[in-house]
Amino acid sequence: MTDVLSLDPGELGALVAELGAPAFRGRQLFQALWRDRLEDWEALRAWPQALRVEAARRWPLRRLRVVRTQTARDGTAKLLVRLADGEQVETVVLPHPYGWSVCVSTEVGCAMGCRFCASGLRGKVRRLTAGEMLDQVSLADAEARRAGARITRIDLMGVGEPLDNYDATVRFLRLAHDPLGFGIAYRRMTVSTSGLVPRILRLADEGLPVTLAVSLHAPDDALRSRLMPVNRAYPVQAVLDAARTYFARTGRRVTFEYLLIAGVNDGDETARRLAARLRGLAAHVNLIPWNPVPEFPYQPSPPERVRAFRAILEAARIPCTVRKELGQEIAAACGQLRSAAEGQGT
Repeated sequence: MTDVLSLDPGELGALVAELGAPAFRGRQLFQALWRDRLEDWEALRAWPQALRVEAARRWPLRRLRVVRTQTARDGTAKLLVRLADGEQVETVVLPHPYGWSVCVSTEVGCAMGCRFCASGLRGKVRRLTAGEMLDQVSLADAEARRAGARITRIDLMGVGEPLDNYDATVRFLRLAHDPLGFGIAYRRMTVSTSGLVPRILRLADEGLPVTLAVSLHAPDDALRSRLMPVNRAYPVQAVLDAARTYFARTGRRVTFEYLLIAGVNDGDETARRLAARLRGLAAHVNLIPWNPVPEFPYQPSPPERVRAFRAILEAARIPCTVRKELGQEIAAACGQLRSAAEGQGT
């Protein structure tokens, strides 16, 4: 079945040409899908009725549906989204002073098995299509519009490993950038990865100046392998070398995400080792107090430990910030809303 939601304007033009329609109908369709959120072919009044009827027969619109919304006091909204096959993913809408962003899921579940993350508790079910990712942006934009805002930034930091779903992820980035749709600048997109080195190097050659965010969480292989099984395939030094290559090829400074877990990876000596590993690398560290997940026996680092860890990095001249925690009262850690819904049979 042809997935029209995953096609760009040129591909849609070629598709409708099969029905004898001119290529500009493809551009009309792309705009209707993403600027107007077309959900029924009959609503595409710019097309002749016969063309609408034939399109509906050939290409069903399999749009996502929001089945539950949790909204925090700070305006953060977490959407539980149902896919056409009945699977569910999470999409988070985050209001910032500099513009609203959406945190997009790329897979149903996750195969990485990180020992602190709710996303992979049930393993990976399947990858999302580019259209399913883009439809999350559409739903998030509708949420933002209700507050008089628009989505201006995209973070591929939801459920799943974006670079495990490489082809669909790259197609999604190009579709989200298209000026006939959302027109979001590549520099306002962030792709997160657990450190799939070959895919990082491949992304560096795509000509897409997106921000790369690498989940590091430890300065050495022993600790990182304990937290992230992927480290056994792609150890710390290989990940850091890939980050250097990414910067050299794109000119984009890499962000290293670092969850702070009390008594596990938040000590002063750990901070010093991290500073030593990152010295001379065009990078930025984003410290993130761990968001508790009941299935894991950890606690978030207390504020004084976060401050001490940051101070050590800054003293070593490592650019560093602490992520502002939004939506804490709505189980904002990736995978938690889906897990809760599945447990309730939703």
